[in-house]
Amino acid sequence: MTTMRDERRPVLGVEEALGRILEAVRVLEPERVPALEATGRVLAEEVTADRDIPPLTNAAMDGYAVRGADVAQAGARLRVVGEVAAGHLSAVAVGPGEAVRIMTGAPVPDGADTVVRFEDTQPEGEWVRVTRAYSTGKNVRAAGEDVRAGQVVMRPGKVLRPQEIGMLAAVGHLEVLVIRRPRVAILATGDEVVPPESVPGPGQIRDANSYTVAAQVRTFGGVPLLLGVARDREELVRRGIREALARRADFIITSGGVSVGDFDLVKQVLAAAGEMRFWSLNMKPGRPLAFGVIRSAAGDVPLLGLPGNPVAAMLSVELFARPAVLKMQGLPIRPRRTVTARLTEPIERKDGRRHYLRVRLRRTEGGYEATLTGDQGSGILNSLVLADGVAVIPEEADHLPAGAAVEVILLE
Repeated sequence: MTTMRDERRPVLGVEEALGRILEAVRVLEPERVPALEATGRVLAEEVTADRDIPPLTNAAMDGYAVRGADVAQAGARLRVVGEVAAGHLSAVAVGPGEAVRIMTGAPVPDGADTVVRFEDTQPEGEWVRVTRAYSTGKNVRAAGEDVRAGQVVMRPGKVLRPQEIGMLAAVGHLEVLVIRRPRVAILATGDEVVPPESVPGPGQIRDANSYTVAAQVRTFGGVPLLLGVARDREELVRRGIREALARRADFIITSGGVSVGDFDLVKQVLAAAGEMRFWSLNMKPGRPLAFGVIRSAAGDVPLLGLPGNPVAAMLSVELFARPAVLKMQGLPIRPRRTVTARLTEPIERKDGRRHYLRVRLRRTEGGYEATLTGDQGSGILNSLVLADGVAVIPEEADHLPAGAAVEVILLE
């Protein structure tokens, strides 16, 4: 078995690598789903209203439906001729000097154009006295003031929030065409990796990466497909890739097998079954990161090969898989929220790489303070568990004294 040891291959910067990944992914085709399953999805059709909303002029308050001309001055005394509740029509019209008791949402009776609140009236048997002046049209919602029949209420590209789901229900659009969620296959590799439900033997560890990555994929809107663990045999890695294709994966993420060791097989399988695009980045943790495409009868499927160390794997998914999964759904690729924080301790490093350091944040009168969460090794998953964010140390920064300002990506 040959080993890929091309250490002379130039490493890529983070932005260039992300650009190459985004060039390789496409927005997926739409699917029709129930409206309640469409929250957070991108609309792929035009939605029009089937009727006016509200369908009839109605009361915005509980009170009395009256003629505005009758209540232009305080003290008007009106005869109560009926009552109407929401969902019903008034059996009587409102004539001069008359009023109908009305509940919020009920259609305004013929002849009325104003609603006087109960709070501004004094009942007097079959009569009611209005204690303040009202302008015509007060507390009345006009038919169609929200939406007119035939009006386009949403266009393709709209990200559906709860308010859009409510509008879909209001116009009777209970199924909707949206960009489908990407199916993301997740495969761990390594003889040392065992399923989480197993008791690890000597030299073995549980597969935490698949669970971390699957949880991340869910938060990005993707559908994770867990493929388990492939031991360090080329045929077993190939079998895992074939299973991903058989399950119609749109994106494949592997962990482990992407550095330069004799048993790092993902790059070899990727090069043989498709095309390798890059495998080394100018960042820490996460330098050995492979990306390429697997050739299949249905088309090229992007594959992101993560390092095996859990911190490097999680950060790589955040930086590279998240934007790709968002793009595949037609969603805007917005960066995570960041804050500027002051370091509570100096940072020394001279390798010319961009570093991502796990930090706790503390808010002070002057802003935020950032303190490292202990050991920053790429295998220390607890450094992320304890972290509020990730401090980004630029490539050119060899020394940052305590008090220096850094950008911190929030882990929300």
